[in-house]
Amino acid sequence: MKKFVLIAAALGIAAAAAIALAWPRDQFIPASSPAAWAATPANIARGAYLARAGDCMACHTARGGVEYAGGRAIETPFGRMVAPNITPDSATGIGAWSADDFWNALHNGKSRDGRLLYPAFPYTNYTQVTRADSDALYAFMRSVPAHQRASEPHQLRFPYNQQLALAGWRLLYFKPAVFEPQPSRSAEWNRGAYLVEGLGHCAACHSSRNTLGAPSGALAGGLIPVIGWYAPSLTSDAEAGLGKWQVAEIVQLLQTGVSPRATVVGPMAEVVQQSLQHLSEPDLGAMAVYLKSLPHTPVDKPAIVVGAEHEQVIAQGKRLYETHCIDCHGADGKGLPPHYPPLAGNRAVTMDSPVNAIRSVMNGGFAPGTAGNPRPYGMPPFSHVLNDQEAASLVTYLRSSWGNQAAPVSSREVNRYRAVPLD
Repeated sequence: MKKFVLIAAALGIAAAAAIALAWPRDQFIPASSPAAWAATPANIARGAYLARAGDCMACHTARGGVEYAGGRAIETPFGRMVAPNITPDSATGIGAWSADDFWNALHNGKSRDGRLLYPAFPYTNYTQVTRADSDALYAFMRSVPAHQRASEPHQLRFPYNQQLALAGWRLLYFKPAVFEPQPSRSAEWNRGAYLVEGLGHCAACHSSRNTLGAPSGALAGGLIPVIGWYAPSLTSDAEAGLGKWQVAEIVQLLQTGVSPRATVVGPMAEVVQQSLQHLSEPDLGAMAVYLKSLPHTPVDKPAIVVGAEHEQVIAQGKRLYETHCIDCHGADGKGLPPHYPPLAGNRAVTMDSPVNAIRSVMNGGFAPGTAGNPRPYGMPPFSHVLNDQEAASLVTYLRSSWGNQAAPVSSREVNRYRAVPLD
């Protein structure tokens, strides 16, 4: 018995030592000087630009609320999270934070008091941000009007509400590291990679997540939890792969929300409206160069096997299309881009997951209002006109016409995505 206890103790010590060795160390990089985060016009302007690139306002501003004062709820599979106040209020915001504290949150995912932050705040991407950019962001955040608003507590289920569980998650999935340029790539490519992988945190949406919420398959697409939109793969020609696009077309889409090839709707419309349209053309061009360079998989769709009733579904879908859709999208499905996007060859229509097509038909499709497209055309919702079976027939018709080849859609799928989650 004594021998067993000694062996167990030894194994416990070995396991603890292994964990200690593997545990992600905080990484500290000092500011170049206090001038880097001083409240100068240049630092504040640069920080404001970087805040746009990181789309900080999207989470840290409630609908109709004070900018950066927090309060916006984020529903997750693990419970409800509420973005905190990051205005410079000393009592309820980050007014008492130093530039080092701010850097520690972005880079190491730790709050000023040492608490581990949840990765809904995408420090797993922001860790790549340079100290110089962090200091400029800090200077800007110190310049916004302070607003007193106590941050609401998260409402997470056990064990996800435990710091120990979060520590284990970080051990498995997080290691702080500043972006390292690749010498073999151009300066433009590296700038694009820095924006896409770091500040832009594109992988936060455009990647699938495992059962613990960790991203997997970087930029390979994934269903955004709870809100019911699919962020398409940026590496697949069957989804949103951009390898065959021209750089100018990608820039146009990111800057205005529309292009001859595609129109952004859903969560991506908000990203374009609040973030991407405000970036410089060189930065958008750099992002386009990087996105075009991603490895991409060619389209290889197998033949769709359908039952005898498929023709009846198609016939009903065609009648509904001719009643509700043909005036804008045309009998040939080619539309009038960019305002009435084509449905023929539209990858948003033919992706394996039909969720975005269903959501657009049910809830409408609305491009963002941008400086380059100030009066966007929108598609009205049809959820009040079509029942689940009719909507399924219509979407099935879209996925089977004008050379499109994708699996039929069921009324159950329509019903699942009919409702719009409330913010």
